[in-house]
Amino acid sequence: MSLMKRIRLIFSAKANKALDRAEDPRETLDYSYQKQLELLQKVRKGVADVATSRKRIELQINQLQQQADKLTQQAQKALGMGREDLAREALTRKSALTTQITDLQAQHTQLQGEEEKLTLASQRLQAKVEAFRTKKETIKATYTAAQAQTRINEAFSGISEEMGDVGLAVQRAEDKTAQMQARAGAIDELIASGALDDASSLNHGDDIARELESMSSQSDVERELAALKAASGGAVTAGEQPKAIDATAPEPAELEAQPAAEPVERGEQA
Repeated sequence: MSLMKRIRLIFSAKANKALDRAEDPRETLDYSYQKQLELLQKVRKGVADVATSRKRIELQINQLQQQADKLTQQAQKALGMGREDLAREALTRKSALTTQITDLQAQHTQLQGEEEKLTLASQRLQAKVEAFRTKKETIKATYTAAQAQTRINEAFSGISEEMGDVGLAVQRAEDKTAQMQARAGAIDELIASGALDDASSLNHGDDIARELESMSSQSDVERELAALKAASGGAVTAGEQPKAIDATAPEPAELEAQPAAEPVERGEQA
């Protein structure tokens, strides 16, 4: 296949697809119905034209017949007056008129037949147009209902373009809402743990409270450690009661570091 044929085929396919997308069966049916009405109007006009010609010929025949009757009367009158020549002339003219009347009658018969045919064709065409109009309206109503049903089904299934946009908007809103909720929860956790300060709070004693809580926690650790030491010291000698640990008693290292007490003079002692 040559390049030009391929290009022509592509353009034809594109044009056919575009036309198929733009075509509305209801508009096509209305256009066809309009064309049929125009054809019916032309047939009716043809019937009227033939009837007019037939009527004109009838008038001509009547006029010629009147002239022929007049010539007959003139011929009779001429014979009565002894003018045979005038009677012969009148009859000759009458013969010519009779020939014309015969021709016109033949034309009248032909036109009358054409008029009957056109009238019958007009009646048949009118019946077909009426039937097409009824069928057209039925097809249009069915197409409209099918189109509405299709749009409803697409809307329910979410595959329509409008509902697809709405679904995407809802999905984006849900994602943003979930993101904001997660961010708010994370910030609350950070503020509760002390990693972030609450800038909206005007009470600056929170730092002191946290420091006191930290010291209290350390004091609890020290007490628990002393209890563990006491428990481990009492386990060395079986049956010996563990001595109570005096928190105020100095440690051995502190006793060694203290200077020895000076001897008391006897005089002062006495």
